[in-house]
Amino acid sequence: MIKHITSLTNQTVKDIRALHMRKEREVTGQFLAEGLKIIIDALDQGFAPQILVYGKDADHHPLLRRAIDETLHANGEVLEVTHEILEKISRKDNPQMVVAVFAQIAKTLADIDPSSNDVWVALEQVRDPGNLGTIIRTADGAGIGGVILIGDCVDPFSVETVRATMGSIFALPIVKCTREAFLNDRPRWTGSVVGTLLTATHNHRTAPYVRPTLLLMGTEQSGLTPEVAAACDLHVKIPMKGRADSLNLSVATGIMIYAAAGL
Repeated sequence: MIKHITSLTNQTVKDIRALHMRKEREVTGQFLAEGLKIIIDALDQGFAPQILVYGKDADHHPLLRRAIDETLHANGEVLEVTHEILEKISRKDNPQMVVAVFAQIAKTLADIDPSSNDVWVALEQVRDPGNLGTIIRTADGAGIGGVILIGDCVDPFSVETVRATMGSIFALPIVKCTREAFLNDRPRWTGSVVGTLLTATHNHRTAPYVRPTLLLMGTEQSGLTPEVAAACDLHVKIPMKGRADSLNLSVATGIMIYAAAGL
């Protein structure tokens, strides 16, 4: 049944709002997604919310009715709340009228079969949630296998990252691992393991990619760590013709994904 909540001190409301904190997401294994589009994308991928929250003034679109029905069918909670509660949950003055809590989709390196797709991407120490979300969205758009996060990376399930994925967080595997675990797993990648380096001689478009290709991208400030760079068997660079000597990480990764995929 749909629950009607008007109190800002309701415990479920407090629990949902706490998912803005990484520690709470790690403890509960849950995350928050905002907006009806992302929620419908999740349903299309077979992921139903554990909790669905919508404003009592929300336009009762047929897609909202679908989200309510599928949440209840999956034994999730549905809450109709006031605008003030939505503001509290979203930490915004103009919140989305529909938000949802989902279970995190945990994947490990052992779950990944490199031969199941031609191209994969691994990011080392990516720190910006917008960059990560955009890369996940681009990876989904290009149809590559998934995204591997190496070392101390931003949480892929933060509200900001999830928002930037535009629903692609549900479409492909996201793996988190330590640098040591990645290097131990490296022998399974029998195709090209490709790193971007300023000193590389291969152009990113004409490099001899061997599939399955794993693209390794480092931070904008310092690139790949020496240990991960040494694990590459092919180094490439994106030519810079203007005054700028570097690209935004999500832009550079998108260029590399489409070049390696031959798109």
